[in-house]
Amino acid sequence: MFKNTKAFSGFAVPDVEAAQKFYGDTLGIETSVEHGLLTLHLDGGARPTLAYPKPDHVPAGYTILNFPVDDIDAAVDALTERGVEILRYDGMTQDERGVMREGGPYIAWFADPAGNVLSVLQER
Repeated sequence: MFKNTKAFSGFAVPDVEAAQKFYGDTLGIETSVEHGLLTLHLDGGARPTLAYPKPDHVPAGYTILNFPVDDIDAAVDALTERGVEILRYDGMTQDERGVMREGGPYIAWFADPAGNVLSVLQER
């Protein structure tokens, strides 16, 4: 039924303008706003992701976007230089930068202005 569909992902934010500033200016992602909806043009536009306004927004209890990087330490340093706080979780072994290096890929989490959790991750 949906074999050839061009489905896309979406997530909620309470403030589209704040989301556009964060994703566009802070993270450097190409964005556009049309009809009050923010589109993140990921993967050179091949992966549009919608951020839609939801006034009673509650952040997801999971990571909504993962950004693969070649050098997680450089990525974390660049994020913190831009004022992004790396999240730390009880029970997770994270180093001084906030990177978890045990188990799967190296990963560090941070949040957008709406509290939605994002990550940068580096394959080993």
